Formats: sequence, C-alpha cells, structure tokens
Amino acid sequence: MLFILLFVYASISKLLEFKDFQTQLGQSPLLGAFAIPISYGVICIELVTSILLAFKKTRIQGLYIAFMLMVMFTTYIIIILNFTSFTPCSCGGVLETLGWTEHLIFNTVFIVLALWALYLIEQVTTKQIALKSISLAIIGFAFVLGLFVSSEKEIKRNNAFQRKYMPHPIEKIGEFDLKYNSYYIAGIDDNTIYLGNYTTPLSVTELNISHKLFKEYKISIDSMHLPYKRVRISIKSPHIFLGDGTIPIMFRGNINDKNASVFSYNDAYFMEFIVIDSTNIGITTKSSKNLSDVVGRLYKTIESNSITLNHDVLTQQGNYGTFDTNGMLLWNAKHQMFIYTYYYRNSYAITDKNFSYQLTSKTIDTISRAVLDIAHYAKTDIYKLGGKSIMVNRKSTTYDDFLYINSDRLGKFEDDKVLRSAGIIDVYNITNNTYEFSFYLYHQPDKDLNHIQVYKDLLVAIVDNKLWLYHLKPKYFNNGFKTKHTVQYQE
Repeated sequence: MLFILLFVYASISKLLEFKDFQTQLGQSPLLGAFAIPISYGVICIELVTSILLAFKKTRIQGLYIAFMLMVMFTTYIIIILNFTSFTPCSCGGVLETLGWTEHLIFNTVFIVLALWALYLIEQVTTKQIALKSISLAIIGFAFVLGLFVSSEKEIKRNNAFQRKYMPHPIEKIGEFDLKYNSYYIAGIDDNTIYLGNYTTPLSVTELNISHKLFKEYKISIDSMHLPYKRVRISIKSPHIFLGDGTIPIMFRGNINDKNASVFSYNDAYFMEFIVIDSTNIGITTKSSKNLSDVVGRLYKTIESNSITLNHDVLTQQGNYGTFDTNGMLLWNAKHQMFIYTYYYRNSYAITDKNFSYQLTSKTIDTISRAVLDIAHYAKTDIYKLGGKSIMVNRKSTTYDDFLYINSDRLGKFEDDKVLRSAGIIDVYNITNNTYEFSFYLYHQPDKDLNHIQVYKDLLVAIVDNKLWLYHLKPKYFNNGFKTKHTVQYQE
C-alpha cells in the first residue's frame, strides 16, 4: 500500500506539472540527452508498478520492480551528488522539498521495505530472494551508470586554443586539513591567512603562516536581530568587514578587538562585496531594469557617504542578462583598478577605482558568447540556469601585474585525467592584457578548487576540506619575465 501510494502520488504530480518535469530532466547533467523518453517512461513504469502491486497474483513481480526502481533512483542521487557539478531535482509534490540526504534516507527505507515484503510473501528460500534482488540491483545500477556515461555532458574540450605550460612555476609549502568544506578565504596579510566559514558566519579562523598555528574566534556585531541569510567576512588588516547583501547592511570593525559596528545600512542590496580600504567598498548587484549584473562603489566616511552604480561596465549579450553577465569582482591594489571576470565568456572588464570603464580584454578560450542552458519553470514563472551551461572562467584572483584564472576547459593536446587531481591556472598580464602562461595547481584527487587567492609570492587555495599553500617562484612572476624563453607545451 505504501508503494502504491508513493508511485501513484509521484506519477500524478509529474503529470500535473509535466512541462516542468521535462524541463528539470532536460537540465540534468545525467539524463539531459534522454529527457523526453525518460519523462514518459518514468511515469508509465510507476503507474504500471502500482497496478501490479494492487493484485495478489502480480504483487511479487510488482515488488521486485519497485525494489529495482528505488535502487535506480538512489543510484541517480549518488551519481548526481558525487560526480556532477549540478544537482537538479525531478521529484514531484512534497518530495521536491526533501534535501538530498533526506532523499537517500527515504529511498533506503523503501528499499528495505521491498526486501522485507518479498521475504514475507515470496515462496522461495532467502538465498533465492537475495540472488534475484542482487541481480536486479546490478541491472538497475548498470542502467543508470550507462545513462551517465552516454548522456550529453558539459563540454570541456576546445581544440581552438593551446596553453603554454611552465616547468614547475610554483612550489608546494604545505597542506592543512580543515576538517570541514565550509571555509573560504577572507583575507591574507604578511603573517596570517584569515578564513571565514559559511556555516558559522561570525567565526574567523587565523592561520599563522610562519608557525603554522590555527586560532579561532567570533566577531561581535551590534545588530543581531535582523534576518541574515548569507553573511560574508572580508579582512584587510586591521579592518574587518561583514556584509549580508540580502539585507542592505555592512559592518566594519577592528580585527584586534573583534567587534564590528554598522558601517552602511539601507544604502544598497548587493550580491558580493570587495574591500578597497577602510572607507571604500566595491559591490556587485542586480539592475532593476533587466536583472543583469551591475558593479558599483560604496563610499562612506563620517562627513559624507555615497553609492554609485555603473550600468555600462558589464555588457548584456541576450535576453538572459541575469545569467550571461554573471562573474567575479576583483580589486588590484597596485594598479588601483577593478577587474571583473565573466563566468560564461572569454572576457574580463577593467575599471578604475571609481568604476569608470577602461577596457575589456579576452582570455585564451574562444567562447565569446555565453553558452547557457536556461529553462523556464511555468508553475513559478522562474528562469533557472542548468547544468549544461559552459563555464569558461571558474575562479579568479589578482595581485601585482597578474590576473590568475582557474578554468576546467581543456585546450589542444590536454589530457582530462589531470583534472582529477589538479586545477588549471591561466596567468594574464594586466599591464598589457596578454596571456602569459599556465600551470597546474595539484591537490587531493576527485575534488574541485573552491577558492584561490594570491598575496605577494604566496598562493592560497581551498579544495573541499583542505587548505593548500604554494610559493610562486620569482623568476616566473615578475615584470621582466618573458615566457617565450622557457615555455613548454603540454602535448
């Protein structure tokens, strides 16, 4: 009865929202290529299984099919969580509100129930039930795995460009186990690396670079009553800034006394912010006209304050500017300029300190127009970005004369196996806006680079729950370096 209730409810929910169901499957990195046949097939097999379960003569067959379906659904979740970069949900009704952990628990319970029911009513030995169940589980697992291997996946190879790889331009200093994967880089100075934590947003963890010692403490703020959603910390010693963005509030304090008071309130909503100095903040926000990304500057002193937005820096390419203008805002202190690297195209824009547009330059990739997988969900009238969108520039950072961009796009002659345990870093010279060279940043296998930041000759990276420190060798990272003398190609 539970299985009948589950499958009938799930299939009817999918039928009532069939267009959205197909759209969700189409955005799946695992099932996208087979969205149409699978959308019909899942509904049909759920209803047929319910009918088989309803009659005593066919109940055993129905239970075996139900068991195999739950194994397949569970395999799908495991692959989505561990081997893809995008996690859609194609469930219906109340099941859509479950998290992925809850989904796994839910499916496991029903797998156990199916086996228990078969044990109670199947007129064969326990060994025979086990053999049939294992065989069906293997078939279900193999089927979903086959879809994963053969389905259309994100395109990562582009033979239209070729990287220049340097022979060992960085040297590993050390690696540290952070225990959890919720950390991000909040700031770096001569002695200390400051880490923020997404799950405990007021916590700061300091790593003393010389002594390799960790220290953790909390920042006190004077307005705890507001409905915060995404507090982030940025530290430019001795100043510490905390911002939310979903609430137009920002705090400023001193890292020594670990207290922060309101710096700005009701001046601007923002998505990200970057600290220039104690009175200037760069922000990214959304245009009220077309929802495209906009950059701006928040300036505040005791005597005056101002917020200026420049709508002309970031260029919209199509009707979905809310996605194609997405990117990462950086501040280069040496040249007193902002750099905005687009996620989905081979470009970065440069402005001065006041966000006056200077120029737009190209990266070595050839995707100049964003390739986006955008779906419209009719029920909620919402547009969402799917897993088959091509991200050109993943992470970026800048220091001195260089811009460092992490990309998982493969160029000519490159082997995708290296991406299992390394990130590709492309280096650009921002004084003449030229591509210089690339190098591999090696880390633990099967994990993605989450954060990267360069300070002087130190490269800091967070990969899942590990912090990696690398030394940038001076002969490669200085103004007089000429790549043509020492470059080697990856072939």
